[in-house]
Amino acid sequence: MNLTGAFARSVERQPSKIALFWGESEHSYAQLWRQALVVAEQLRQQYGVRPGDRVGLWLKNCPEFVIALFGILHTGAAAVPINNFFKAEEVNYILGDAGIDVLITDAELAAHRPALEAARPGLKLFRVEQLDALAAGRGGQNSGSREGGSGANPSPKESFPSPGESDLAVIIYTSGTTGRPKGAMLSHGNLLHNVESCRDVLATVEGDRFAVLLPLFHSYMLTVGLLLPLLVGGSMVLVKSLHPVRNVLQEILQRQATVLPAIPQFYRSMVNAPIPVPLPLRLCVSGAAPLPVQVLKEFEARFHIPLIEGYGLSEASPVVTKNPVDGTRKPGSIGPPIPNVEVSIQDDAGRFLDAGQIGELCVRGGNVMLGYWRLPEETAKVMRNGWLLTGDVGYRDEDGYYYITDRKKDMLLVNGINVYPREIEEVLYQFPGVKEAAVIGKPDSRKGEQPIAFVVPNEGEVLAEKALLQFVRRKLADYKVPRKVIFLPALPRNASGKILKTRLRELPHC
Repeated sequence: MNLTGAFARSVERQPSKIALFWGESEHSYAQLWRQALVVAEQLRQQYGVRPGDRVGLWLKNCPEFVIALFGILHTGAAAVPINNFFKAEEVNYILGDAGIDVLITDAELAAHRPALEAARPGLKLFRVEQLDALAAGRGGQNSGSREGGSGANPSPKESFPSPGESDLAVIIYTSGTTGRPKGAMLSHGNLLHNVESCRDVLATVEGDRFAVLLPLFHSYMLTVGLLLPLLVGGSMVLVKSLHPVRNVLQEILQRQATVLPAIPQFYRSMVNAPIPVPLPLRLCVSGAAPLPVQVLKEFEARFHIPLIEGYGLSEASPVVTKNPVDGTRKPGSIGPPIPNVEVSIQDDAGRFLDAGQIGELCVRGGNVMLGYWRLPEETAKVMRNGWLLTGDVGYRDEDGYYYITDRKKDMLLVNGINVYPREIEEVLYQFPGVKEAAVIGKPDSRKGEQPIAFVVPNEGEVLAEKALLQFVRRKLADYKVPRKVIFLPALPRNASGKILKTRLRELPHC
């Protein structure tokens, strides 16, 4: 079994069903399949793509992203989604590292072509604007049309390779918050394994419509927002307008979306937005960054929709744990492991720790990557006795629920005592008027390190540093109280929503 075979089963079951909503256009399963075949034909015949090659996918969210992904996979090549916010220099690094000779993109991003070709001579660009003309020339339907959806045969006439479960499907480049991005190699089996686990834990059915507003190049959206609904036979509501929040909610209402995977700051925005009508959502899922407990409480109190926090990382395809839809959900916890995935807490020597003991969160299962692309030494650093070392620090409770206290590299040592910024951040979020908060460590000649807090107030709010620190001091030990608070209009983030603490450390007034 591979990803295209799994998609084919959805097409066979309901070829005329709308698989993807995009603004006012609707795309059936059969239409997406035919368009993907057109891409595959072009890649193979005109661009010389062969099984095992890597094909870059540099697009903003659009139907063509989905079409191009399955087109690449049809050829037996591996897709390499690239952050559409990247500049040419950043893209060039990935093109060179992954050995990409063909890049699928659009007219806007193709404007960077001279800079790309200068660094990688011979690079070929496949512009997705060609798709409709190519499909028409092959006798297919226009991608935005609803016609021709029934009776489509998903089996290609052409002979395409059939990759195995262990074959490379996607290379996801990590966000690079601590250095150069590394390419996590995910096989067909890795992604299928994660989709099946997510289908189970989220109780996903064919009638579900997933509202997709985060970037599809990110592993979280690739699996949960794209592969999960399409391989289960559901639908994607690919949100076209992200600002303001009410535009997103309008599309959710119009298309009656049932599941919303998003990031914590979006749910914070929903809490503060004027929303006069009930939403059709049965479930909201928070990922890509830690969900503050205060945001969870405020969201559920207002909307009465379950907000499920989970945890994952690109190297695990990416979902690892999730609070259950039916069952006990614990605020502040990332939940128990998803089905068929093992999680443990280990110390630096690889010893397994008991409930309540803090150590590194480790993962084992069919969702764990093949390794980092062309980096065997880096792969060896994160694999130990079959376990993936996540670099995240946490513990599990007596019920088997896991908690993340911080990134291993973010942990502070204040007078020799471990201090976890996440704990301080959770308290800061409880202070009225705080929109966002982040804590880093600053070297201190007497204490080793001291916590420094960065706070973004709600719009129109003016916060007093003294009052905020007094509030923290009432709830935490004195050594955990930030030495000072720096107020900012916004926190620096990467495209997937993770706060860039490296940028905070570089600020001159830190």
